[in-house]
Parts: sequence; C-alpha cells; structure tokens
Amino acid sequence: MNIVRIWAIAANGFQETIRDRVLYLIGFFALLLAIALRLLPEIAATTENKIFLDLGLGAIGLLSPVVAIFVGTGLINKEIEKRTVLVLIPKPISRAEFIIGKHLGLAGVLAVLVTVMSLIYFGLLVWGQIDFPLVSILVSIVFLFLELILLVAAAMVFGVFTSSLLATLLAFGIYLMGHFSRDLVELGNLSENESIQFFTSALYLVLPDLSRLNLRNEAVYGLLPPVPDLLSDALYGLVYTVVLLAIAIGIFSRRQF
Repeated sequence: MNIVRIWAIAANGFQETIRDRVLYLIGFFALLLAIALRLLPEIAATTENKIFLDLGLGAIGLLSPVVAIFVGTGLINKEIEKRTVLVLIPKPISRAEFIIGKHLGLAGVLAVLVTVMSLIYFGLLVWGQIDFPLVSILVSIVFLFLELILLVAAAMVFGVFTSSLLATLLAFGIYLMGHFSRDLVELGNLSENESIQFFTSALYLVLPDLSRLNLRNEAVYGLLPPVPDLLSDALYGLVYTVVLLAIAIGIFSRRQF
C-alpha cells in the first residue's frame, strides 16, 4: 500500500467534492443561525441562550451527516458510472488504496465543513454575548467528526455494491438505527420475549452505537463523560470505521469491471 498514491486519490477526491458546491451549505448554516440569533430574544425572552446553544450544535450535527451520507454513497458509484474507475484500476493502484483515498478525501471535506461551521457558531455566540462551555462543546464537535467518518465508511460499504439511491437509504437507516440502538435493547427487554430480546441484542451488536459519539446534549451544560469513557468511545468509533472500510475494500475487490 503506497501512501503517495492514497494521498493523491484523497487530494483529488477533496477537490472534486469541493467543486460540487457542498460548501454552499455553510452559507445556509450561517444564515440560519443569524436569523435565529435575531428572532429568539423575541420568541423566548428567558431561554434564548440555551435554545441558541442547542440549535447551533444541532444544526452542525444534522447538516454534516447529510453531506457525509449523500456524498459518501456516491464516491464509488460516481466513478463507476463515469467509467473513470476503468482507467484508475488497471494502473498501479490497488483497490484498497482507492477506497482509503476516497474516504480520506471526504473526511478532509467534512473536517473543513465542521470547522468552518463551528467557527461561525462560536463567532455568533461571542457576538451575541452568550456564555458557553468552550471545552465541552469542542470535545462534542471532535466526537461528531468521529461519527461522520464512521458514517462515510458505512455509506461506502453500501455504495460499492448497490445503486446510489438504495445506498443512501441504507446509510440513513444506519444513522437512525445507530442513534436508537440502545433504545431497541430496552424495548426488547420490556417485551419479556426471549426471541425479541435476542434479536434486539444482536442488532445492537451489529449496528454502530452512534449515541456513544453524540455528546452534544450534555456539552451545552458543560458536562462530559469521564476521560476513560471518552477514550473508550473514541476508540470504538475509530475501530468501527476501520472494520467498515475493510468490508468495503473486500466487496470492492470482488467486483469485476
């Protein structure tokens, strides 16, 4: 595996995604928060600060996964539909390098997207003279990025063997189920049916537990889990991402072009 080739694929994917006007989303985000900052004092005179803190983090946490899933599912399919994969694969580029490079390229775009939206968010908080717990919010944003790269890997798994539309639906299913996987286990336990309990427990083991990477609700109050738990959850997200990439590479390596 050649780092130079992976970097070249990542840089090309980064530039291509940027040209797709993904970053126009930043303008929408800035406009949304600016309007909210202007209107909230008139709507909620006593709780506007808390609402704005939640709204800003929630918007970052909602808009960035949409980009991760929609772009991630098309990373490979786009190359197949344009037939450019036929040009790249015969060259001295392994399919593993191709998958990893594409993943890193979109991860770079998401890093820029989240960073810029976070700077806009913090800038409006300062401008609006709203007190906020900087450290806990920063940590929650880092964990959001871990969630995003995991989602990209999941989107690529589906994108290498099915259509972009179906891959997008499946990836959104993973996103939704991943955030409610713990609730599924609780629901199974409430049923007192062994078959349902086994099924929900199996789903919990297979699906990514994205709630471990979602610290946004607590972060606005300045609350964070203990450091060992943070490290464990971060490692969980990284390992799950590596496993998904390995699955994507395995499926892609068996495709014939």
